[in-house]
Amino acid sequence: MMKKSLIEFYTRLAHGLAVQFGSNCEVVVHDLQGKDIEHSIIAIENGHVTGRRIGDGPSQIVLESLHNSEQNLKQEDKLAYLTKTKNGKILKSSTIFIRDDSDKIIGIFGINYDISLMLAMEKELSSFTGTIEEDTTKEPIAVNIGDLLDELITQSVQHIGKPVTLMSKEDKVQVVRLLNEAGAFLITKSGPKVCQFLGISKYTLYSYLDEIKSKNTI
Repeated sequence: MMKKSLIEFYTRLAHGLAVQFGSNCEVVVHDLQGKDIEHSIIAIENGHVTGRRIGDGPSQIVLESLHNSEQNLKQEDKLAYLTKTKNGKILKSSTIFIRDDSDKIIGIFGINYDISLMLAMEKELSSFTGTIEEDTTKEPIAVNIGDLLDELITQSVQHIGKPVTLMSKEDKVQVVRLLNEAGAFLITKSGPKVCQFLGISKYTLYSYLDEIKSKNTI
């Protein structure tokens, strides 16, 4: 678990930003040093924006960060990108990594600002100015860990572009690779759910992961 002094500081910072920018601004702190990563949120302000609260699990970007950290991949803060909630809110989000003295990522400080109303106003204005609204991809924010795993599986299958029943072994290996890179297997009991979805055995899943690992080390 993160040091008490760090938790207190980032909790105070989250509260200050939430008060400064109002009820549409959710500020959340994830502890990535805790033993139970599926309940990584240790502080949150204006949780009604995404429907989350203290003790809820990580977002997709948190899982990806954990996976990349395990792979010793360099990670930069991700600022001012778009996300969306399950009920359709559009958020302007920033993910700032909390690091220890050795530069290891130990937590995440996230800001999610609900800009849905602003976008609606912008759309009305664009009808007068004649501008064209950009089709910008928005990353989803899941409320609970089960929803997040479902979302990751859906995204992986969409990337392949065919239903599971028509997938070859190579397609399924690709799905497992995408899920692994997204950090899906950091979620407890994700393996059985992926096996059930792909129609493969636990042994086959492990062989796919070994195959992926061997290719990555070549």
